[in-house]
Amino acid sequence: MTRPDIDPRLPLIQDADLRGKVVLVRVDHNVVKNGQIRDPYRIDATLGTLYNIVERGGRIILMTHVGRPRDKETGRIKVEDNTSVQPVVEYLERKLYTKFVVPRFPVDPEWGIKEIDTSINLHIRDLLAHRIGGIYLPNTRWFQGEEDTGEKRKRFALQLAGLADVFVNDAFGSWQAHVSTFDITKYLPSFAGFLLQRELINLKHVLEPKRPFVAVVAGAKYDTKIGPLREIYKKVDHLILGGIIYNTFLCAKYNIRVRGVTDSDIKAAKDLVTQDSKAKKIVELPLVVESDIIDGRIEGKYRIISTRDFKKGNEYGYFLDVAHESFDTSGVTEAIGSAKTIFVNAVMGRTPHFFEGSEKLDRTIDKNRHAQKFYGGGDTLQEFKILSPGLYLAAMDSARYYFFTGGGTVLKAIEEGTPYGLEPVKALIKNAGTDPK
Repeated sequence: MTRPDIDPRLPLIQDADLRGKVVLVRVDHNVVKNGQIRDPYRIDATLGTLYNIVERGGRIILMTHVGRPRDKETGRIKVEDNTSVQPVVEYLERKLYTKFVVPRFPVDPEWGIKEIDTSINLHIRDLLAHRIGGIYLPNTRWFQGEEDTGEKRKRFALQLAGLADVFVNDAFGSWQAHVSTFDITKYLPSFAGFLLQRELINLKHVLEPKRPFVAVVAGAKYDTKIGPLREIYKKVDHLILGGIIYNTFLCAKYNIRVRGVTDSDIKAAKDLVTQDSKAKKIVELPLVVESDIIDGRIEGKYRIISTRDFKKGNEYGYFLDVAHESFDTSGVTEAIGSAKTIFVNAVMGRTPHFFEGSEKLDRTIDKNRHAQKFYGGGDTLQEFKILSPGLYLAAMDSARYYFFTGGGTVLKAIEEGTPYGLEPVKALIKNAGTDPK
């Protein structure tokens, strides 16, 4: 097979010997919320890798995380239906016309699944005998060792490695160095799947963009985006902000107060305001939607206000959206319309009640027929699909659009300055597909 435009140090699935092998595949099928699949895009994006493995004689064991069942303070793990892989398994069975088995292991009521026991061996025999199409392990974050340290972590890595002959990482959205993405490469010949390769190739276009380059970034908390924002700011020609990040920027720039924006975030945003007073890269969206309440849209309780009317010391309610008229102003339309590369990791308003800003953003971007457009993040794609389903379907088939399966991973790569600085990718390169045994 032809090797793609990718770092030659990275071991690729097309170079792996898969015939007759059990292949452990880490995917990012974290698409379940409250027991329902929100959007199957991230599942569908991995089907090419799964087909390739089976077509070349491999037998697959899949694993993914779902949600955050582990309490960060206590370390306790809740094993509940709303973080189960079962909805994903049912979707795959309908999509692929084959049967997947989810092994059952003893569950500790406080500490989750302590180990993979020998009961899985029967399923592996059925897998090799083609009596089942695949095995799908329970949520990796249900296992005590996945995010642990020390002996428990190593034990889980060895147990995973004992299931298979080869490891394939196709989980672009899972950039954290956990056992199922990182440690496992120490014990099995390990390779990058086709989705991971495609994401890395497209990341290069964001990190080395055709100019002018416009980025649109939003978020629910400013402090979690400080690192990526600093690096994005260095790379862009224009930056458009949304959500709490934009509210925080407005507070810091105009010395106003907005409900829901913390003093610490405003203080942290002062550096960006100072930087932009000279470089002037941030394109201000001049009309925002102020609301008296945060949950709901009640006539008379919200209004459109202009940033031109801000005065030092003014106090406002919640800014829950950017008014769609903002995208018709000359500075905004010019920045978006002249771009050659556009990266979007943003939902502009607090959905479902305030959505006009996000809808108008997507339609304004689509009017630029020449730019390469990159969207990242589950919420970003979900809102795009819900608000503009026809445009979303057209974009899926357009060579001018690319949808990343992990917006947080893109931001992390931007912060690192290279896609090959992500810990799971570094682990693949370090072991370079060799057999550590």
